[in-house]
Amino acid sequence: MTKQGPVTGLLGGSFNPAHGGHRRISLFAREALALDEVWWLVSPGNPLKSAKGMAPLAARYASARAQSRRTRIRPTAIERELGTRFTADTLRALVRRYPKRRFVWLMGADNLAQFHKWKDWRGIARTMPIAVIARPGYDGPAFASPAMAWFRRYRTPVASLRRPVRWSAPALVTLRFDPDTRSATDIRKADPDWARKSLNGQSGHRLSRDAVTHRPIGGDAA
Repeated sequence: MTKQGPVTGLLGGSFNPAHGGHRRISLFAREALALDEVWWLVSPGNPLKSAKGMAPLAARYASARAQSRRTRIRPTAIERELGTRFTADTLRALVRRYPKRRFVWLMGADNLAQFHKWKDWRGIARTMPIAVIARPGYDGPAFASPAMAWFRRYRTPVASLRRPVRWSAPALVTLRFDPDTRSATDIRKADPDWARKSLNGQSGHRLSRDAVTHRPIGGDAA
């Protein structure tokens, strides 16, 4: 049998800023799906979100590095290097770039509720398995969404993604755990100066480089 490559969970987002909720759901998903590691795709810009109030990439990346310390979570701004803006394009590029890895797309139930609005969302589903993580207040809209109607035929038990002999997509699993109510919005309201503090908190060469590509993350990156 050909040796299988590492299994990597992918969690995308603005991380404006990253917080303990991101860390908690990532560690939960890693354990539930027996993932080798989780990559946080710190987006240069989310097409579905306004740029107003969006901190510079370097600050958001710094917050992700701080939250991922001492874990198998690796923040990356690889989309900037790939030149991709939409998730569908990013995931296809990652599969081509890392052919020996197996990926699982991780997303909250709030994203499933609007997944049908994403560019080529069916293409995303066909690129890699998807694990949906329950989030308070979004289960109803998520499971009544147009995307979920399409996904019903592809729902599969969690055990099917725990190091299967064969890796196939579309496949959707649902993960449930104790709700985490932390949000980036609340953090920004409580501390409008968080971005500057994140940048000032960087120290040493290691924190200034991408955890996946090892390329420098510029302090003035937008």
